[in-house]
Amino acid sequence: MGSTLRYIVGRLALYVLTIYVSATLIFIIPRLVPGDPLTIYYDQLREAGAIRGTAEMIDEYRKMFGLDKDILTQYFSFLYQLIRGELGYSITQFPTKVSDLIMRALPWSIGLLSVTTIISWLLGTLIGAIAGWFRESKASQILATSALFLSTIPYYILAIILIFVFAYTLRLFPASGGHSPGITPGLSFTFIQNVLWHSFLPALSILLSSLTWWLLSMRAMISTIKGEDFVIMAEAKGLQRSKIMWSYAIRNAILPQATGLALSMSRIFAGALITEVIFGYPGLGTLIVTAIRSVDYFLIQGTVLLSIVAVATANLFIELLYPLIDPRIRYRGS
Repeated sequence: MGSTLRYIVGRLALYVLTIYVSATLIFIIPRLVPGDPLTIYYDQLREAGAIRGTAEMIDEYRKMFGLDKDILTQYFSFLYQLIRGELGYSITQFPTKVSDLIMRALPWSIGLLSVTTIISWLLGTLIGAIAGWFRESKASQILATSALFLSTIPYYILAIILIFVFAYTLRLFPASGGHSPGITPGLSFTFIQNVLWHSFLPALSILLSSLTWWLLSMRAMISTIKGEDFVIMAEAKGLQRSKIMWSYAIRNAILPQATGLALSMSRIFAGALITEVIFGYPGLGTLIVTAIRSVDYFLIQGTVLLSIVAVATANLFIELLYPLIDPRIRYRGS
């Protein structure tokens, strides 16, 4: 019991330390970029003729955001707000809160990535397991070669190819956007159908790129497990090959896949950065890129920290649940 408590406390301490260090880096790195975000933003507005800002107005906004204070005071103010669960206001979209912008983009990323991640994991794991069990067959070798070739294509190149073929050549799907202009968002059948129509190409690009990885990794694990003593013993006992594959091989190979799935699900909170930008999809990835382009300190801090906390939390749960999932693993103080 003592070693179990030490294990849990150690993991929780590491979890808190990871978030603290990450939050500190997120605070520091954007401020190393040359230039002042308010000056850059208002210069862009003046060039576009949207505003006639003055230096006094910029100074007032700088005071309002607390950017006139020294870096140490800003840092402690950032930590204090973070502890209270406040992410502040976006500089470029003031007076909108960072949390509001995140909540607008989050459903788009969750809807797109959760479905594609689960489908690609299920298909890749199942097909990879069968391909690994029948590794010597010609069909398995052709499948592995095709998957290996497809995995070498960067997913953003795959996205561009899909846009060219299905959006510009065949004109079956839209090239960008989350929904058509003029459609009122809601739970109506028209809106849901339109969202699915717009999300098909970005979903397909993510699905194809991630499916190959799950397939190849599961195929490799099944191929390795086939040579283990417990599988050979099961074959010697005369058990059916299907029972050996499902009850012995796949059951032992599924744990690393489940770990990978948990980590992939946590990355949903970062959005599919390049894919969302290419397709103009209004998810978290697009929001992060927008924040970086405009050097919006508070929006960068909020979006990137959300991603880090999600991944760290997933890692924490995996480490705490591993001994319960796999009886070969035990909590240890070391």
